[in-house]
Amino acid sequence: MRSQDINKSFAELFGTTPRIFSAPGRINLIGEHTDYNDGFVMPAAIEFHTWVAVSASAGRKIVAHSSKWNETAEFSLDDTDASPRHQWLDYVRGVAIQLLAAGYKLSGSNLLIDSDVPMGAGLSSSAALEIASALALMSALPSGEPLDGLTLAKLGQRAENQTVGARCGIMDQFASVNGKAGHALLLDCRSLEFQLLPIPRNISLVVCNTMVPHRNVSGEYNLRREQCEMGVSFFASKIPGVRALRDVSAGQLQQYGPGLEPTIFRRCRHVITENDRTLKAADALRSGQIEQFGELMYASHHSLKDDYEVSCSELDIMVELAAGLPGIYGARMMGGGFGGCTINLVRKEHVPEFRETISKSYKSKTGLDPEIYVTTAADGAGPVIE
Repeated sequence: MRSQDINKSFAELFGTTPRIFSAPGRINLIGEHTDYNDGFVMPAAIEFHTWVAVSASAGRKIVAHSSKWNETAEFSLDDTDASPRHQWLDYVRGVAIQLLAAGYKLSGSNLLIDSDVPMGAGLSSSAALEIASALALMSALPSGEPLDGLTLAKLGQRAENQTVGARCGIMDQFASVNGKAGHALLLDCRSLEFQLLPIPRNISLVVCNTMVPHRNVSGEYNLRREQCEMGVSFFASKIPGVRALRDVSAGQLQQYGPGLEPTIFRRCRHVITENDRTLKAADALRSGQIEQFGELMYASHHSLKDDYEVSCSELDIMVELAAGLPGIYGARMMGGGFGGCTINLVRKEHVPEFRETISKSYKSKTGLDPEIYVTTAADGAGPVIE
């Protein structure tokens, strides 16, 4: 559904003409499980979007219709209970609660939500909904107050943490807000400073969904965070100024690491080397060395598989199959792990062959039909201009 269809549907539902805002999903090229260690990540916004159409209404009620779920739901702006209710409306409600908490005086609104961001694929459909909803709700204010990008991203993150109940970092919302067509973002998760890095025009971003749902991610994710915190405590006792694994160099890991329990050592080694890989990958993009970038992606996958132990057999198979195909530069698992997707850099002219071959090969190996999404780096959130 594009703007013309959204306008028509909105008029049928609410009898008025709306303003429309969109926010993209995102991929992460490299830098996995580094965000909560104050490290570096390299996301890019993608050409899959969530649209939120809005018009002001009288009173204090937010009425939202989801085209995907064909369902209308509502909540009152006077209800500031931020606890999760485990429904899709939590994303919109959470954003409204955070805007109110920040001092913005929201008024009643009618919303129509539509999206082509695949759900459950690790492409941040939730962040896209949060950011587009925030822009839509703010536009209904009489003053039309703008939100700066960092404030908007932090607001979306807090909504997901508190009202959705997902303990995510800021990368997803940050990429959805700050994305730029043709570029990845090198984001410093400590300072929240970022740089734009050009992605060669002849490269497509191909996401391969293993169709294996994330297994026990929350428990394992929390365990990995605890293990990293144990590593930080150890290194902080040896090295002045260590506040996160981001502060530990590869040389210091080699010097002091033998004093760690072996599992904790491996977890720390992944994070420390992944930060290094991400910075080297940024240099590779700046200088157009896409082959080197691809090798760093493969190294990232092996580290996630062997040191951080968050891969699974299906992810490993998908990466192995991709590595042997024409036009591929690099592949790795993406996201929390234990299922989900791989991200692949493929020359555009080879994408049809890549898509067909990997689909057949993966089904032959696993019995599962993968979903393949082909995209490029996109601009971040904003109003839809007719």
